[in-house]
Amino acid sequence: MPEGPSIVLLREAAGRFTGCTVREVGGNSRQPLARMHGCRVRAVRSWGKHFLLEFDDFSLRIHLMMFGSWLVDQRKPAAPRVALRFDNGELNVYACSVMFIEQPLDQVYDWRADVMSDCWDPALARRRLEASPATLVCDALLDQQIFSGVGNIIKNEVLFRIRVHPATRVGDLPPRRLDQLIAQARRYSFEFLAWKRAFVLKKHWQVHTRRTCPACGGPISKLYMGRTRRRTFFCDRCQALGGAGDAPPS
Repeated sequence: MPEGPSIVLLREAAGRFTGCTVREVGGNSRQPLARMHGCRVRAVRSWGKHFLLEFDDFSLRIHLMMFGSWLVDQRKPAAPRVALRFDNGELNVYACSVMFIEQPLDQVYDWRADVMSDCWDPALARRRLEASPATLVCDALLDQQIFSGVGNIIKNEVLFRIRVHPATRVGDLPPRRLDQLIAQARRYSFEFLAWKRAFVLKKHWQVHTRRTCPACGGPISKLYMGRTRRRTFFCDRCQALGGAGDAPPS
């Protein structure tokens, strides 16, 4: 599933269509896509894993789900879910969830929760975490109301980076570890973005899909954990339950 940094790349690529009028609309979505024909794109935005095209009276929300993809000025042999043509190019999006939002986006989204946003508020994230002390950290990191944009890769890598076992409850984290969790969720997301731009993301994975721990040489465990039952990769030796062990320097 594309994570927040990947949606930022989509937002940047589609930014050229800001202020442009939709000349043609296509796609196999069941949503009334034709309503966008002749409309001007007022803003190209993103919130976590949501890509947003804002028009005067409504917005288009695209979620790439597990296998979604996009192309600007290119097409795949497969039929797109949404295809938009402008005077200066085209945007094609595949295998995604599509919906229209009728309310102003500022009424729908809390931009402070987006780890990639300039509005990101770590103090708000901390308050929301502290309000759910029984939640496992592997679930907390995937809670889009706390860490919008964080996905499974970022989850696994952040927990290894701060040496916290994924089955640790939020309320059992020492204050310093909680600070590290919040800070690294944002920091790693921006590193993810830089590596993605350079086409070297996978080279930087420490535990995600790995078999051997780069720190101790022991085996990496793979379990489907928490409410989300998402794949979780971790080192039983290096990642202490409760975050009681020593984390490497930031």
